[in-house]
Amino acid sequence: MKAVSVRNARSHLKALLDRVAAGEEIVIVRRGKAAARLVPPAVKRRRLPDLTAFRATIRLKGEPASITVGKAREEERF
Repeated sequence: MKAVSVRNARSHLKALLDRVAAGEEIVIVRRGKAAARLVPPAVKRRRLPDLTAFRATIRLKGEPASITVGKAREEERF
C-alpha cells in the first residue's frame, strides 16, 4: 500500500490508476490523514451451470442433419 498526497495524486493520476489496475492499493493523504483509498475493482465471476444433466435429457429423433442436408443436395442436382 502506497500513500500519496493530494497534489501528487492530481499530477500523476494516470500512473496511479495504472498501478491500481495492476492490483496495488493506494491511499491519498490530505494533511497527513487518509482522505481516500484507490483499490482495484472487485471481480465477481459467475460460474456457468453444469450442463451434463441437461444434455442427458435431450433425446434425438430422426437422422442427423448432415444426412438430411446431403440428401436434399442430391435431390436438387438431378
